[in-house]
Amino acid sequence: MIDHSLLHPTMTDEDLQQGCMLAKKYNVATACIKPYAIKEALRWLGGSDVLVCAVIGFPHGNSTTTVKVFETEQACKDGAHEIDMVVNIGKVLGEDWQYVEDEIAAIVAVTKKHKAALKVIFENDFVPDDKFKIRLCEICSKLKVEFVKTSTGYGFIKGDDGKYSYEGATEKDLILMRKYSAPGVQIKAAGGVRTLDDLLKVKALGVNRVGATATAAMLEEAKKRFGGHLEDSEFLQLKSKGGY
Repeated sequence: MIDHSLLHPTMTDEDLQQGCMLAKKYNVATACIKPYAIKEALRWLGGSDVLVCAVIGFPHGNSTTTVKVFETEQACKDGAHEIDMVVNIGKVLGEDWQYVEDEIAAIVAVTKKHKAALKVIFENDFVPDDKFKIRLCEICSKLKVEFVKTSTGYGFIKGDDGKYSYEGATEKDLILMRKYSAPGVQIKAAGGVRTLDDLLKVKALGVNRVGATATAAMLEEAKKRFGGHLEDSEFLQLKSKGGY
């Protein structure tokens, strides 16, 4: 369920390599990496089942559609198995839905050609009204993207005290995204999933994938709690309640 996130702008190549080694050790779903390091990540992850996920238009989504398409094409050619793209948030808030749909469709065309999975990031902290998220779910369902995703983890909102923070993947938004997305569209929670209990909670809400930096802490706790068998007890109970 985990995309191990290696996206902080200060991360060096050494940091990225160590992060890929950690992803490989815990056999996570993907290492989510900066686009320039895709080829290196493939080498570092060699011999494992861990896939490489690259980000596009990250984190603010403001590149032109042509640039996003080029970025996606290049990432796929470099070997990325999954693509996490950020919508044009200003176009969403301005309700220019034709632009938003056309842009996602252009990127879908590239990912389908290369047989790569596409995750569309809404950046929910910047999109306060449910109507925007619902429409995005509808567009992504129409275009048959593989995932809709809550956040980049870098969508900081300035508070009244002048400090910046974000909520990330809230329970309310995850329930909404699951409700308004087609059954074939999976849900990725990013931002705020830091503990095993956080992961189990979002799993029960229908989340299929989480973006996380606290991968080791979550999975070491899982080993302690489940004795190394992640199909035991609590996970089986969640499955019986309809968790993905």
